Amino acid sequence: MLRPTRRIARRLPRAAIATTLAFLALIPGVRAGMAETFAYVGDADSNDVSVFKMAESGEMTPVQTAAFTGIEKPGSSTPLAITPDKRVLIAGIRSQPYLAVSFAIDPKTGRLSHVGNGPLADSMAHIAVDRSGKFLFSASYGGNKVALNPLGANGVAGEPKQIIPTGLNAHAFLPSPDNRFVFATNLGSDQVLSFAFDATTGTLTPSDPPAHKVPEKSGPRHFVFHPNGKFVYLIHELNGDVAAFSYEAKNGAWTETQRTTALPEGFNGKPWAADIHITPDGRFLYASERTTNTLTAYKVDATSGKLTTIGSVPTEKQPRGFNVDPSGRYLAAVGELSDGMTVYAIDQSSGALAKLKSYPTGKKPNWVEFLSLP
Repeated sequence: MLRPTRRIARRLPRAAIATTLAFLALIPGVRAGMAETFAYVGDADSNDVSVFKMAESGEMTPVQTAAFTGIEKPGSSTPLAITPDKRVLIAGIRSQPYLAVSFAIDPKTGRLSHVGNGPLADSMAHIAVDRSGKFLFSASYGGNKVALNPLGANGVAGEPKQIIPTGLNAHAFLPSPDNRFVFATNLGSDQVLSFAFDATTGTLTPSDPPAHKVPEKSGPRHFVFHPNGKFVYLIHELNGDVAAFSYEAKNGAWTETQRTTALPEGFNGKPWAADIHITPDGRFLYASERTTNTLTAYKVDATSGKLTTIGSVPTEKQPRGFNVDPSGRYLAAVGELSDGMTVYAIDQSSGALAKLKSYPTGKKPNWVEFLSLP
């Protein structure tokens, strides 16, 4: 960061120094730590990851296309996960042989280098790394199971340590903010399973009660925790609902407080909701819907966690995946049927989305991960 020298600083009033630093912070590239932001897009049908570098303006520049080494058949999707230390990106391959492909992330350029492949227990619709970075969680939609794999020091998955049968269509498997619990959505059984997690031994144990039921034929799909750890938001694929829950960290309990929709006003058709993400400051939430090819924005009440709908905008065709960048100023959405990515600016007052620009990706993109590197 640029700052006045000590001699000059002694001569300037504190207010003047603060004003100068605030002005410098507005200049592109002049930010604390000079962080660089990258977007990683999982491309299912081209068997690769598209890597983009994002400028302060939200402009994306292609950096690399990283191929999945040793993979021949395309999968139905390519879930991605990044380790907490920002050193490794892992891609889940949903065609046989089912593999977790690990890439080392270059800390200066954001480029990916293949490290190795590890076995997955089935075709996994979702993968996530625990908060310690030592274990990989995965959920199998077709196999009706969840699994846990240990991760080596190089970020490559070992043989599955636990494989646990679930209800129909396990779709997401994520740890709580404190890493003490792990939750799995069962889309076909309309429930969210709860497991206590021992991060020392890498062991999952069903909680008591073991499941939280949601309305029949709603299809719970993906969920996200509020950054303050007090709320959870769950999107339902089959009816387009977005539900808000209060979260009790002590016992991992979910209590529903509100139910709204990801469907745009005037919707008429069969819902097909997909993804959900929240800004790093917790002020705005976003959801994607594939029948209408839209993104819906919500304002989050800081006290209650309840949602107020801001509105919907059109996006890429069949928007299965999207994400919010670490600054909370931009959102990038990809379309499985458009082979493209659109970047939006997030209005910092209202949360509304404004389209900036679209970019070509690989074939059938369905997952986006952002990463800022100092």
